[in-house]
Order: sequence, then C-alpha cells, then structure tokens
Amino acid sequence: MHSIPGSTHDGGADVIGLDIGGTKTHGIRLHRGAAVSETVSGSANVQNVSVEAARQSLAEVFAALGSEGIGRVIAGSGGVDTRQDADALRALIAEHVPGAAVDVIHDTRLILAAGEASEGIAVIAGTGSVAWGITGSGRQARSGGWGYLLGDEGSGYWLGREAVRHTLRRSNLELVPDSLSTALLRECGAETPESLIGLFHGPTDRRYWAGKAGLVFEAAQEGNPAATALVAEAAGHLAGLILDVAGLLEIPGPVVIGGGLGMHQPMLQDLLRDTLSAAGLRDIRFLATDPVFGVAYLLAAGSAGSGFAGSGSTGSGSAGSGNVR
Repeated sequence: MHSIPGSTHDGGADVIGLDIGGTKTHGIRLHRGAAVSETVSGSANVQNVSVEAARQSLAEVFAALGSEGIGRVIAGSGGVDTRQDADALRALIAEHVPGAAVDVIHDTRLILAAGEASEGIAVIAGTGSVAWGITGSGRQARSGGWGYLLGDEGSGYWLGREAVRHTLRRSNLELVPDSLSTALLRECGAETPESLIGLFHGPTDRRYWAGKAGLVFEAAQEGNPAATALVAEAAGHLAGLILDVAGLLEIPGPVVIGGGLGMHQPMLQDLLRDTLSAAGLRDIRFLATDPVFGVAYLLAAGSAGSGFAGSGSTGSGSAGSGNVR
C-alpha cells in the first residue's frame, strides 16, 4: 500500500480511486492519504464492454472496497472524450456511492500524477495508446487515443493484430511459420494460419489480441527479425505521439510512461528512451507503481495544480477532448 504524507484530504470521509482501463478496473480506498485496501475487477470502460458488464465490474470493486463512509470518488478512464462520456461513467459509479462527489478524468492524468508530476506528458502504452500533456499554465494537448478501429498504434492490441497479419502474410507467400507465427498459432489453439481469420473476426475482442503482444516481445528477444521490427515500429508510433504533444506544448517533459507495455517491456523502454533522448526529451519516467495511486498525488497537490476535474463534473476540458487548449 502507498501512503502519501501531507495529503490535503484529512477529513473523516474516505476516497475511492479508480483506474478504468481497456482490460481491468483497478480500485483503491484511501483514508487520510493512505491506501488501506485495493482490488481489481474487469474493465468498466463502456467503449470496450457493455454497460451491464461495466456495471458488474464496478459492483465488484465497490463490494471489495466498501461503499460506506465514502465522500469522494476519483475515476480515471479511457474513453471519456466528451462531457457526455464522463457523465455516463459518473452515473454508473454514483449508483454505488449515492451522495459522494464523483470526479471523472482521463486516465492519462493518473499516469502523470503517479509519476509525481503536475505538468508534463503522460503516455499510456497498454491495450491502447495515447499521449496527453499539460503545461504549468494549464495548456493541454493530446495525440492518439482514438480507439482500436481508428488508431492505438504501438499498443498491445496493435502488436497482437500485427502478429496475426505477419502469420497470414507468410502463409500467403507459402512460407513455413517462423518462431513468431508458431508461438501465436500455439497460443491461440489454431491449427492453420487461415483459422486465425475466423478467430479474429469472431468470438475474440481487442483484449484477447492485446494479450498476445507478449509473444512478439519474446520472439524479438530470441532474435526473430519480424518481431524485432514490430517492436521497433511500435516504439516509433509511441514516440510519435509523445513528440506531437511535446511540439504542440513546447515542453521538454517530463514524460511519464505507463500501461502494461510501457511498464513491463524493457526492450520497448530502451527504444523509447533512445528515440526521445535523441529528440531532446531526456526526463523519461517509466512508472514503477500502478497509475491508480496517482489519485493520492492529486489529492495532495490539490485540483488546480493537477488539471484535476471539479467535483461532480468533468471540469473545463477534463475529458481530454480536442487537441490543444
């Protein structure tokens, strides 16, 4: 558990922090700035799951953390690109904590806060991908985060899909499966490359294919040239998002990188660090703690210094919609 000394939240009511990603919902309960309980459930992001599935995941989180004595909920989520998106999520959360203030912010803000930065560039490299930044004066910019049908380049889903494409391409060219293709077929329980087509368009979702990204990194570490090229391409896409935001805001960082790939894949980290350093961004921080613990930093720093959404509303531009403000 993480304790945050000097938190400005020292009242009797506890705070629930939520990090709602494409694969899971991570929740903590804070009492006087310290996390006293923690739980993980399925995704409550309605861009990835049905409303009923999201409601069930939130019910599991609040059942584990408790709903009594909660004065505030701070939820960082992907897919809150408009005020309507944020309002819909707030309504789902409020079912479990009637009377509590519910703040909805974009999940990139949790990344920056978890890196203990009040300004800079936050990056999610996980199931999806996005970069968002904020200056000391409150100016914001964003690149990516459009969802898997429009973007998410460099993400876990993107890598999983590209592994499928690679396997199918080799089959079309009448080449035997290489180590990446063999690992993918085995992991998917597929007898032939062509059977991946029905699997991809059928019962699976983007979380399933994001879960196959690890196969690409494993193959790359073993020297597979196609996998190595895919990892390099993913790093290039992610670096592009970061450099877009850095250029728009005219800031050198810090760059705080989270998400499953960003936090746990050293090969990707090395490539990002080298590319960004060459471009003049040298304060690169890969999260060592889960983004949900950024909620405690937001409370300690106060809303004005964190780009934090106002109580009971998304605040001005809180959902991260648009490009530069």
